Amino acid sequence: MNDEVDWSLATLGVRAGQQRTAECEHAEPIFPTSSYVFESAAQAAARFKGDDPGNIYSRFTNPTVRTFEQRLAKMEAGESCVATSSGMAAILSTCMGLLQAGDHIVSSNAIFGTSVILFNKYMAPFGVETSYVPLIDLDAWRAAIKPNTRLLFLESPSNPLTEVADIQALADIAHEHGCLLVVDNCLCTPALQQPLKLGADVVIHSATKYIDGQGRCIGGAVVGNKELVGEKVYGFLRTAGPTMSPFNAWVFLKGLETLKLRMQAHSQNALELAQFLESHDNVTRVYYPGLESHPQHALAKSQQADFGGVLSFEVAGGQTGAWKVIDSTRMLSITANLGDAKTTITHPATTTHGRLTDEERAEAGISDGLIRIAVGLEDIDDIKVDIARGLS
Repeated sequence: MNDEVDWSLATLGVRAGQQRTAECEHAEPIFPTSSYVFESAAQAAARFKGDDPGNIYSRFTNPTVRTFEQRLAKMEAGESCVATSSGMAAILSTCMGLLQAGDHIVSSNAIFGTSVILFNKYMAPFGVETSYVPLIDLDAWRAAIKPNTRLLFLESPSNPLTEVADIQALADIAHEHGCLLVVDNCLCTPALQQPLKLGADVVIHSATKYIDGQGRCIGGAVVGNKELVGEKVYGFLRTAGPTMSPFNAWVFLKGLETLKLRMQAHSQNALELAQFLESHDNVTRVYYPGLESHPQHALAKSQQADFGGVLSFEVAGGQTGAWKVIDSTRMLSITANLGDAKTTITHPATTTHGRLTDEERAEAGISDGLIRIAVGLEDIDDIKVDIARGLS
C-alpha cells in the first residue's frame, strides 16, 4: 500500500501491512502452517538461496507474523521488524545478532531484573561484558564506554521508577563512540514515543504488554533498519528459532488496532491516580513522569506524546507496609505483568526484581516499601477506592 507513508499512527495501527488473499478477507487471516508448497524444484531452490522472496518455513517466514512485523515497523518509523517468542527473546536475539565475544555493553541499572540476569549470567560466559550506570547520568554513560563497547541499552521510562532518559543525548553519545543505542520502548509503545526518530538504532518490545493490551499472549519484537534488524537479528532468528506463533501475531495485530486509544486512556487514568496518591498522607513518594514533581517531567513532555500507564509509589513500613496495601485490594490484580486492561499491582523487590542481589536492588532504587501499579482501563474512581483500603 503506497499510501502508508502518509498515514497517521492511528491509521497505521489499523491498516498497515495487510495484504489480502484471493479470498478478499476483511480481517487479517491466521496461517497455522509449518511449511509451504513450491511450484517447482527450481522455485524451492531459489527461495532457499534468497533469490526469490517468499515463504519457506514458519520458523522464519509466516504471512500473519509478517503482517505484524510490517505494521509495527511502520508505527515505529523503522525499516524492518523481527517478531520473537517473547520480550526477553527479543533482547537475546538483539544481543546474539549484533554482538560477539569480547564486546562490551553499557546498560542502565534501571532495567527489568530478568534483563540483568540475561546479561550477567548468560551473556557473560560467552565473553560479553556489561557495565551498569544510572539512567539519567550522561557523564556516567560517557565514562563507562570502553574501546570494545558495542551497544548502549536502556528502558525509558524505566520500570518501575519511571525515570526518563534523554534518548537524543544518549544517541549522540553512542554514535560519537561508534556504538549502537538500543531502547526498550515497552512502557510507551510507538503510540507515545518513537525512539528511532530520536536517534536510537534499535527498539525492543515486549508485545506481551501494551501491544496485546489484554494479557492474552507472549511475544516480542525488534525494530530498526534493514542491516541491523532485517539481516543480522533476522539471521539469528532464522537459525535459532525464537519465533512468534501465527496465532499470537494475529492477537497482537488486533492489539495494534486500538493501541493509540488505549494508551491515551491508560495515561489519563494513571495521571489521576498519581495525583491522588501524591496527596495521600500515607504515601511518602510517587514516581510518575506526568507529575510536575517528577525530575524528568519536562523531558518526558518533550519526547513523549503522553506519560503512560505505569506508576510506582512508596509507603512507610518497608515490605510489611507494602504488602499490607497490596493485600488489602479487592479488585486490583496482584500480578507482575503490566499493560493489561485490568489494573495490576505488584511488589517489585520480591517479584520483578526479586532475583537481584540486595546491592543490585539498592543501585536500581528498588526499596522494600515500593509498590508498582500498571493502571488499567477500569473506572478511575473504583481504582482509587481499592487502593485507598490499604493506605488507610
